Amino acid sequence: MKKLSVIAITAGMLLVMSSQADAKGCLKGAAAGGVAGHVAHHGVAGAAAGCAVGHHMAKKKEKEKEANSKQEQK
Repeated sequence: MKKLSVIAITAGMLLVMSSQADAKGCLKGAAAGGVAGHVAHHGVAGAAAGCAVGHHMAKKKEKEKEANSKQEQK
């Protein structure tokens, strides 16, 4: 029974994450988070958190790049 619930939760998380899979940083973050989560026996949760963090960091880097290009134009 426990195995079935883990499979159901994993499938649900993959469906939720698939809508964000094209987001910048998500795939790289999910891979890193999945590995770290696997070590702690929480691979799916690690991948989901890694996707969120990776996406956040990519947006932050993009904003910094945009700000630098605006400063160079002045």
